[in-house]
Amino acid sequence: MTDPVDLTARLVRCPSVTPEDGGALVLLQDLLSAAGFDCTRVDRNGTPNLFARWGQKGHVRTFGFNGHTDVVPIGNRDDWKHDPFGAEIEGGMMYGRGTTDMKSGVAAFAAAAIDFVTHTPPDGAVILTITGDEEGESTDGTTALLDWMSTEQERMSACIVGEPTCPDHMGQMMKIGRRGSLSAWFTVTGKQGHSAYPHRALNPLPAMARLMDRLASHELDKGTDHFDASTLAVVTIDTGNPATNVIPAQTRACVNIRFNDLHTGAALSDWLRSEARKVDAEYGTATEVRVKISGESFLTPPGDLSNLVAKAVEAETGQRPELSTTGGTSDARFVKDHCPVVEFGLVGQTMHAVDERVSVEQISQLKAIYTRMLRDYFA
Repeated sequence: MTDPVDLTARLVRCPSVTPEDGGALVLLQDLLSAAGFDCTRVDRNGTPNLFARWGQKGHVRTFGFNGHTDVVPIGNRDDWKHDPFGAEIEGGMMYGRGTTDMKSGVAAFAAAAIDFVTHTPPDGAVILTITGDEEGESTDGTTALLDWMSTEQERMSACIVGEPTCPDHMGQMMKIGRRGSLSAWFTVTGKQGHSAYPHRALNPLPAMARLMDRLASHELDKGTDHFDASTLAVVTIDTGNPATNVIPAQTRACVNIRFNDLHTGAALSDWLRSEARKVDAEYGTATEVRVKISGESFLTPPGDLSNLVAKAVEAETGQRPELSTTGGTSDARFVKDHCPVVEFGLVGQTMHAVDERVSVEQISQLKAIYTRMLRDYFA
């Protein structure tokens, strides 16, 4: 049997801070190849990615898993009690960067898939798509894998993303969708001048303050059946003016919007630009707006896939998971254009934190849940 705890530890010891692989995908490719998976590296623009399939290509019943082995930086090394890449176990917890997000998830579904096809070969195919670019820009990770799959006529019928989904305890929550996300950068330009003679200048700061207030105080919506209300956060206002007697020529700000299925990124972008034009008309300033849409909102309607996940989780944990769309973005936002997708994984309380850690017991429990999903899907 494949030990998911040992595999998690081996992956954590690979220092795979985005965009470095650190040997993580090489480790997985060797393991999966030895178990009979056809493995292909789908690297793009220096980003490491791995595609692995057991079974016949193009089979009508193909169950997929998606995850990532890249991790965020460790921050200040001196703040860590344990080696960030040591996978040390203490008090039933494994410590290290990526233990929670999400090398344990990858280890659990890889171990489940290997043991399942070895001991109970299904009438169908199992596909694993694993990227090294989820914590970065996500431009050449899962998107590259899905582009390659389209070209090669590889397809998943359904997919589980193994991101941490449970807020407090195992089995608590699954994700059937995600809010969309966009960031917008504003540069308001006026005219520099002496602060004692404001009539000879055009101060961009009052205009920016007015614009940010308009945006922050606007209620985007009250939420929908499956989504919380959309939110807009002003995340920075920067002028960089060290002089108290100078009215600056420019000031900059950024906002981040997490939006539900009542909106699209394009419509929100139009609204932001419209608000900027209104403020410019009032103050005489000129505002440049740059928008980056990281992902649109999406929903996998409750049905066969969510029921499959819920039954497996309940059987192994005794708890029926809540159907949720909360949290940030994940690579499920790309997978949803390929096939139905649901996210389920471990408790995520320490992801990205100093002394990130995971319950060793929960890693084995997660493998059991994924194994039950495979068994029930191909039953």
